[in-house]
Amino acid sequence: MTAIRTHGRPSAAPRQGGPTRPLRRTGGTSGRRPRPQPIAWLFLAPLLVYLIAFYAYPLVRNVELSLKDYTLRSFVQGDAPFTGLDNYREILDDPAFLPAARNTLTFTFVSILFQYGIGLALAVFFHQNFRLSATLRALFLVPWLLPLIVSASTWSWMLNSETGVVNSALGAFGLPPVNWLTSPDWSLAAVIIANIWIGIPFNLVILYSGLQNIPRDLYEAAALDGAGGWQQFRRITFPLLRPVSAITVLLGLVYTLKVFDIIWIMTRGGPGDSSTTLSTWSYDLGFGSLTPHFGPGAAVGNLLILLALVFGLVYIRVQRRQAA
Repeated sequence: MTAIRTHGRPSAAPRQGGPTRPLRRTGGTSGRRPRPQPIAWLFLAPLLVYLIAFYAYPLVRNVELSLKDYTLRSFVQGDAPFTGLDNYREILDDPAFLPAARNTLTFTFVSILFQYGIGLALAVFFHQNFRLSATLRALFLVPWLLPLIVSASTWSWMLNSETGVVNSALGAFGLPPVNWLTSPDWSLAAVIIANIWIGIPFNLVILYSGLQNIPRDLYEAAALDGAGGWQQFRRITFPLLRPVSAITVLLGLVYTLKVFDIIWIMTRGGPGDSSTTLSTWSYDLGFGSLTPHFGPGAAVGNLLILLALVFGLVYIRVQRRQAA
């Protein structure tokens, strides 16, 4: 029997013994998305409960506090009158608002600048292969591992005007002592120094991990072309670290804006309002006196959250433009 040809190719003979069945697709149903299995929701349930209990509810509760006139009695009984944006107007008109906002911006940007700069320098230094590199890198992580109350208390002792080791070192060089914690001119600098010391290990760890992902071949090729250490850093290291740097700075920005315990332990925001930030002012309004102002304190906290959100979005937008 001669095979039937189609366009020069022999066609397959029809199957004997019954009608031909269409082939089934093995890639799933066409145009339909698979339904989520119940077991998947069980795995997501702990995360959802955590987000609702520790993020969504506190945020909603804080917004509610800022929109009502709460006292100790109304806070317990829950019958506080609604005041709208009066609490926000009150804190914006308060003479303490501008110093607190200025100190917050200064504390945040100076801390991030030195934390990132010193952390990057240490990461590049430890990226070189030399003896005791791993041991020294582990020692630099100690400030990050210590509880903040221990670190802040240690710095309070070191910067003590009379018995601190910092003033003793200044005296050894013939310099006069400095009232680090009790002078309005130095209190903000004192807490910034402590915060920089605590935040350097975080930048070191993240940036060092980013350096590990840069191929060594790029440095070898640059060295063969006659590029020095600074040219290699400027042309290879820093550009390729840009994505990691963006994450590092963004996380540091959000964290530093809400720093409270270091400042409160060392200076309690004083003397006066010389080291008061929005975070310490919010706590002082809500819990710092026998007649707490829950509404204004919550309003300051919400402004701090909004400020962190704005800075984060602006920084992400800038990084995206540079990457494009």
